[in-house]
Amino acid sequence: MKKGFDNEKYLKIQSEHIRERISHFGDKLYLEFGGKLFDDLHASRVLPGFEPDSKMRMLMQMSDIAEIVMVINASDIEKNKKRGDLGITYDVDVRRLIDEFEKRGLYVGSIVITQYTGQEAARLFQERMEKHGVRVYHHYVIDGYPSNINKIVSEDGFGKNDYIETTRPLIVITAPGPGSGKMATCLSQLYHDNLHGIKAGYAKFETFPIWNLPLKHPVNLAYEAATADLNDVNMIDPFHLEAYGETTVNYNRDIEIFPVLSAIFERIYGECVYKSPTDMGVNMAGKCIIDDDVCREASRMEIIRRYYSAVNRLAAEQGNENEVFKIELLMKQAKTTTDDRKVTVACKQRAEKLGVPTAAIELHDGSIITSKTSDLLGASAALLINALKYLADVDHDLKLIKPEAIVPIQDLKVRFLGGKNPRLHTDEVLIALTFAGLTDENARRALEQLPKLRGCQVHTSVMLSDVDIRIFKKLGVDLTSEPVLTVKKFY
Repeated sequence: MKKGFDNEKYLKIQSEHIRERISHFGDKLYLEFGGKLFDDLHASRVLPGFEPDSKMRMLMQMSDIAEIVMVINASDIEKNKKRGDLGITYDVDVRRLIDEFEKRGLYVGSIVITQYTGQEAARLFQERMEKHGVRVYHHYVIDGYPSNINKIVSEDGFGKNDYIETTRPLIVITAPGPGSGKMATCLSQLYHDNLHGIKAGYAKFETFPIWNLPLKHPVNLAYEAATADLNDVNMIDPFHLEAYGETTVNYNRDIEIFPVLSAIFERIYGECVYKSPTDMGVNMAGKCIIDDDVCREASRMEIIRRYYSAVNRLAAEQGNENEVFKIELLMKQAKTTTDDRKVTVACKQRAEKLGVPTAAIELHDGSIITSKTSDLLGASAALLINALKYLADVDHDLKLIKPEAIVPIQDLKVRFLGGKNPRLHTDEVLIALTFAGLTDENARRALEQLPKLRGCQVHTSVMLSDVDIRIFKKLGVDLTSEPVLTVKKFY
């Protein structure tokens, strides 16, 4: 893949810029961290060359001055809200994130449960975390937030919240997902720090939208597609334009809340040091793009992938039409269609010709490999075998797994485990290939090609089972599917 982003430059200038922002204030900077810290796959897809753990590595360069505060909404705990990309609940993800941070030498100081009203699930979560020695604080619902400034900046507003005790100059406020209350946590701390005589400041670190790219740049449009379910909209920052005469891009929620933030800063400090939402940001990603064309094309492909995710959710009765309509509009603005994705076209043509479920993968050398459903293998399982054969330079007609080895597995699935579909799924075919590799050199070489699938593009003519989706995710494949259910069920 061609690179469009200089990751090493990003690590250098991003950490420098954050240190510079800390120096603008006095004792402390609360940095609201948006997006994902060490598995930012969206950024790596739209900015080829951006490493998914770049933000984590940047923080590790400042581990001596950084302290992490995890924020989670009590309602999200109670509702078992899940991360769409990993399929785990927010409370589980908080524990996962803490382990990952500490494994990398970063200090996690505490957890804040926001909008706490005594929810039982939140209370049990707190007990579990405190047993592991993690401090847990409560922030409460404030009537009239965010518009009632007098109430918010008072003893009955932020004053009711627990004061989070911190010890380092850079306090990174992060969360497992949006709507957790990161900004309110930062503002509450500014209020309490001011009462304690501590001079503190606030800044925001959001990778997207990239403020110094055009409003309709595909990278920024891809961000809108990624957040279509939240109804986020990229906008020209009117406050920045008025203050400096410069056109910059921000998103609607930050622009809408800025007058309130400015008023809160004025109530706490007597003035607001920021003249615009863009001023609050510290993101340097836009300055590290080295090939704009590469990033534009990668972003167009991401919009197409987001479109397929939306129509799949709609087909599964888990999404809504407005999300689909919005991404369709974004595709038009980006001047792209699903036909621009080669692997999608190859898969659909194969399905139309054969009349059975098919799959296709585009490898890193540009080759496109296809497959179809057979009596023994599902299309996805067959696709893995075909792709691995190609990468291992094994003749396509050679059987890596003998049919007589597959039949007993099918018998086990149907006769003993009550399965309806005898064909092997992706996980089952990989296990069978592993056993074949014990005695067959070709099978062993094919299996060793699995890492080369990471970052490849896959499309299927029907929606896949959860098992197949999970396997493709673990392999690092960018998967899309036509919104076609193989079996229609009410339960």
